[in-house]
Amino acid sequence: MSAAGSARLRLVLLVVLLAAAAGSLLLWSPAAALGGGSGPWRLPVALAVYALGTLAFVPKPALNAAAGLLLGVAQGLPLAVAGTTLGAAGAFLLGRTLARDALRPLVKGRAATALDRRLTERGFRSVLLLRLIPGVPFQAANYACALSGVRAVPFLAATAIGVLPGTAAYVVAGASAGSPTSPAFLLSTGVIVLLAAGSLLSLRRTRRAAAAA
Repeated sequence: MSAAGSARLRLVLLVVLLAAAAGSLLLWSPAAALGGGSGPWRLPVALAVYALGTLAFVPKPALNAAAGLLLGVAQGLPLAVAGTTLGAAGAFLLGRTLARDALRPLVKGRAATALDRRLTERGFRSVLLLRLIPGVPFQAANYACALSGVRAVPFLAATAIGVLPGTAAYVVAGASAGSPTSPAFLLSTGVIVLLAAGSLLSLRRTRRAAAAA
């Protein structure tokens, strides 16, 4: 089989794996699985839920809020950050090994080329910005980074740091949902509203830029 044929076959395999992960949500509930572990298995179960949930395109805010609700802030926050980073690592590995060779030649256009060059040359800083800027889809950023030349260590380090503010807001909101008038819940809700407003503003600017182009 030619190199191009092998690359296309790996890309098809990736699509099948992601479709299977998404379809598996019909058989299990990530929120229920987060609270299903006990004793020494609690941490491995939570990390596995985040990893599979990321590949299945489960919204990250939902996982974070569930972690706060079921585990509290002290356990839920570090687990959520570690699990999110682990899920991003899985997506990055799959994207780099199964999709990069087939999709890399399709990276064309000024914007795509500039993003690829920035990720390759300034990996940590660029990934950190992708994680901090509201409105950037988490899963899409994972695969965009996998297609670029960014190295794994800067990608994972920037991911762990960059997801911390948003993750903390949702975990605290989930943990304090039983006391909706508490300062913790009100503060975390305010941060979530700001993140949502930033996402809408970012989307609006993107649409304007696309229309202008």
